[in-house]
Amino acid sequence: MAERIVAFLPGWIGDAVMATPALRSLRERFATARILWVAKSGVAAALQGSPWNDGIITSGPARGLARLAEPLALARMVRTQLGGAPDLAVLLSNSMRTGLAAWLSGANRRVGQALHSRRLLLSHPIEPKRDDSGKLFPTPIIEVYNQIARESGCAEPGLAMELFTTRNDESDAVSALSVAGFRPGIRIVGLHAGAAFGAAKLWPIDRFAEVARKLASMGFGVIVLGGPLEAAQARNLVTQAAHPMVRALAEPGMPPLSLGLVKAVIRRLALLLTTDSGPRHMASAFNRPVVTLFGPTHIAWTETWQENAIHLASPVSCGPCQMRICPMGHHECMNNIGTGLVLDVIRQVMEGITPLPARPGVTGVRAFDPPRIALGMKALAERKSA
Repeated sequence: MAERIVAFLPGWIGDAVMATPALRSLRERFATARILWVAKSGVAAALQGSPWNDGIITSGPARGLARLAEPLALARMVRTQLGGAPDLAVLLSNSMRTGLAAWLSGANRRVGQALHSRRLLLSHPIEPKRDDSGKLFPTPIIEVYNQIARESGCAEPGLAMELFTTRNDESDAVSALSVAGFRPGIRIVGLHAGAAFGAAKLWPIDRFAEVARKLASMGFGVIVLGGPLEAAQARNLVTQAAHPMVRALAEPGMPPLSLGLVKAVIRRLALLLTTDSGPRHMASAFNRPVVTLFGPTHIAWTETWQENAIHLASPVSCGPCQMRICPMGHHECMNNIGTGLVLDVIRQVMEGITPLPARPGVTGVRAFDPPRIALGMKALAERKSA
């Protein structure tokens, strides 16, 4: 039985949320072990409040010689905090940096994907799926994380993502919605217009503003989410919406921006409209309806089969390209998604109607798979009843 375990978490916040079923199963399987996480600061903040670890090492952006020395430094910190070499290293990160850190830590068992030339660093490498030409085959990352968990000795983790908030997060959210002027009982729609991946994921701000204005005119409160780097964008959206019931967390007078505040606000939403970004998965982790606008990214990579998650996309001959900036310059994959469609889908979801998938070649609801969703919800129900 493993007594000392280190888990290297994914670098992107959305990926880390998709890893929560695997992290939960790791805690359930090794209930008496000391489990240490290694995570970037943003990921650590997003998962704050989780009961599934006994400590966390926060790794920051290193440059130059410090970056070269980081794997050894991480390995030393892991051994120090665990009181010796790990019995098991679970690599949910695909980087060479974490693979080397796991190897240098002396972990007896090192489980992760055999990517980026790190096969020899892993005792139990997991082969990624590839097509006939050898290219990586789009595979839902939540299933990859679950496979790593199973190879580490865990039971099937299931698809139920999960996040937690702290007392301070909840207090800040109550304060923010009060400052926004939303009366008790009003249904609140959240908007997230940013995307850390790159400009290619963005939907025009004037369209977000139009949706926000029309939702507010229908009696909804609208709150624009975003981190410190998205504050100017959020305020611009509010200005363009020009409606008193459209507010932003980045406005003066609001509590300090933090991922904890964003989580606690998302937990209170009636629905979230977002680009393909971290808040999309946060909403699903709190079982909130979410409508996601897809452009350059392949839906299959981040599909999680949540019951009330709706994907909107427009088929284009050049995509999905997985590029951070549109290489063609026209950005049609996002620009072809109109506000009328978005508002119609939001209306249906708010009325409890599941939008039907679009015909092939037509802009609309994509990747809707009722049998897979039913399977995911069955697993969630079984876990809750256990």
